Amino acid sequence: MTKRTSAKYKIDRRMGENIWGRAKSPVNRREYGPGQHGQRRKQKLSDFGTQLRAKQKLKGYYGDLTEKQFRRIYAEAERVKGDTGENLIGLLERRLDAVVYRAKFVPTIFAARQFVNHGHVEVNGQRVNIASYRVKEGDVVSIRERSRQLAIVLEAVGLPERDVPDYLDVDHNKMTATFVRTPALGDVPYAVQMEPNLVVEFYAKN
Repeated sequence: MTKRTSAKYKIDRRMGENIWGRAKSPVNRREYGPGQHGQRRKQKLSDFGTQLRAKQKLKGYYGDLTEKQFRRIYAEAERVKGDTGENLIGLLERRLDAVVYRAKFVPTIFAARQFVNHGHVEVNGQRVNIASYRVKEGDVVSIRERSRQLAIVLEAVGLPERDVPDYLDVDHNKMTATFVRTPALGDVPYAVQMEPNLVVEFYAKN
């Protein structure tokens, strides 16, 4: 088990929220943070603390991206015309690992990154093993023929706890997903409220 995969429940507990909506999340049993001091009374967060938590939550949701990776995506969102927060969500959802996760080809975003890295995924018929690869509208993401009967894929397709969003056209019989359009914040089926506007405020001040 990778360090990041083992950390996914720590992220939930640190945030005090079940950010992926997973049935096995420890937050479903106890909402306090990890460690011996986790049950201490929560202090009211400052504006900085609120903005930092919003950034940590969004960054953690997409497989706990490194700060360098996340900052690079934010900088690109800032350069694109339009609302920076909406642009940020659109860029994150265009990551190949995010598309694989949203299409329910794998059960978690952490598994999606590993699945892509191990060469199980094709984009428009060409194998791509870079999780951060950015799909475009109309691209067809598919599971390689030899990988379609893997236990992790069969488990994910049957998961009842999340639905495929309408900006993807998914065929689980053929194991293909067409990226129809770049979503806005309101289109993305987050299990908890994400606040990219606070992420924008955080980076504007820091």
